Amino acid sequence: MSKTLQGLNPPVHTQQRRSLGNIFDRSTLAGLQPFVRQNVEELLDRLSDQLRATGEADFATLVGEELPVATISHWLKLPQADHALLRELTHGQAYAQELLPSASQLAQANAAAEGLREYFTAVVADRRRSLGDDALSRWIRTWDELEPDREVADETLYHLVMFIVIASLETTSTLLSNMVWLLDQNPQQRSWLLAHPEATPNAVEEVLRYDPPIHLTTRVATEDTELAGTRIERDEVVHVMIAAANHDPSQFAEPDTFDIGRTAAHLGFGGGIHFCIGAMLARLEATELLQSLNRRFPTLRVTTPPEWEPRMAFRRLLALHVAEH
Repeated sequence: MSKTLQGLNPPVHTQQRRSLGNIFDRSTLAGLQPFVRQNVEELLDRLSDQLRATGEADFATLVGEELPVATISHWLKLPQADHALLRELTHGQAYAQELLPSASQLAQANAAAEGLREYFTAVVADRRRSLGDDALSRWIRTWDELEPDREVADETLYHLVMFIVIASLETTSTLLSNMVWLLDQNPQQRSWLLAHPEATPNAVEEVLRYDPPIHLTTRVATEDTELAGTRIERDEVVHVMIAAANHDPSQFAEPDTFDIGRTAAHLGFGGGIHFCIGAMLARLEATELLQSLNRRFPTLRVTTPPEWEPRMAFRRLLALHVAEH
């Protein structure tokens, strides 16, 4: 992961991020919105069918895990048949970014990393043989101009496309299910939101502040420095506690209160040069889903507390059972 965007520093980071362009600008999002909206309706149809058949359904599995992989695959033109594999590999590699991963977790992360390399190396090679008008084809053309060594160019492309896919899957799936859980635990606010659907984007932002998909990220100091009175030596590891910063009382009034009426900025997407490259896509997916969910299932309730995977950095909601009451 040190060779992906999140682990790079300028000038390498600057070159790679610029090579992608403004990938989720207004035009791109406008083009993706009809697909996202249609896919949301289809997934909620499945949820409805399951609720009618058994009275209960796992929202995380049926909806939360499905919308992000369908969206990013549609945009990059990856086969639908590969969705399950991409989810499995993405979940596995996340262990490498944990605070204190066990030996078995690191082994799983290594196996997933090998799988991701094999998969996305093949994707880049296959797309190179039949360039189109999709995002990956454009990146291939860009890197053929930037880097005369084809092998180096394709290695860079592998890291870029792999990072974009895994970052969008693991984080957005958690966001989608977590917002259902948090609103369920705050019924008065959900009732207000049902009557004021125009506030849905703000509700999504509060979910990102209150319990972001990524609780911490790790950095290595490139030089001796001092931060808030603490001496940090070169090459020391620094864990940046994003979730804690989002509950800083000097920045947020009553920070431990879930309040969809907030307008304050948060660090759910990071900041600076490492601000999440897919932030606007995640917001689009979450907003479209929550609007449709509230319209179609106004009485939806969580039946049992969510099942979380025991992670500290990259949160993953394994199961969220819901029913209509």
